[in-house]
Amino acid sequence: MPTDSKIAKVIIPALNEQESISKVIKELPKKWISEIIVVDNGSVDKTASIARSHGATVLSEPQRGYGKACLKGLHYIKNQQTRTDIVIFIDADYSDYPADIEKIITPILKQNYDFVLGARVKHLQEKGAMTLPQRFGNLLATFLMHHLYNSKFTDLGPLRAIKYDKLISLGMQDTTYGWTIEMQLKALKHKLKYLEIPVRYKKRIGTSKISGTIKGVIMAGYKILSWIFKYRKG
Repeated sequence: MPTDSKIAKVIIPALNEQESISKVIKELPKKWISEIIVVDNGSVDKTASIARSHGATVLSEPQRGYGKACLKGLHYIKNQQTRTDIVIFIDADYSDYPADIEKIITPILKQNYDFVLGARVKHLQEKGAMTLPQRFGNLLATFLMHHLYNSKFTDLGPLRAIKYDKLISLGMQDTTYGWTIEMQLKALKHKLKYLEIPVRYKKRIGTSKISGTIKGVIMAGYKILSWIFKYRKG
């Protein structure tokens, strides 16, 4: 895989992130990135216009859902004449450190990994960055994945990079909270060469659409468990 050209595209799902989206875009390491794709998932603020003013391609996906936004971005890439080698996903809330993309893309470029996940390890987290429901959900999901699928994943973090052709082969479907766990389970099923890299994590700007509401916590938990046991039955 070439290392001297811009071989990655970044997909950023965004819902009412006008206070943070410019910070994320500005701090993305541009060395390997050919295009920044912000998918506006029904924002009622200035998220889209701010992203566009900072050089991002802005797509509109009014039907809300994290997975729905990710699928919109992926569909856009699939329909382009020029392909990309790697797709990177990062949240728009500035909780991830965009500079850490360099950490997760390097194993793909240097060691031929298919999929690299940024794991939000405790000693690299800002105090209070992850809520109790987030911690519990990660612990339960990764525990079940380890015992049911012999997985080595320790997190369901949003910061991740994957080879484009491998991502297409997974046939991603989930339109809501189950997107991240679906990708990881399918990576295991398809025997992708995967790796976790410890990354930093800080308090997000604004209110979480998942852990910030009771409905979000319940729906995320349901989606995570349903994907885990769906694959067990298969």
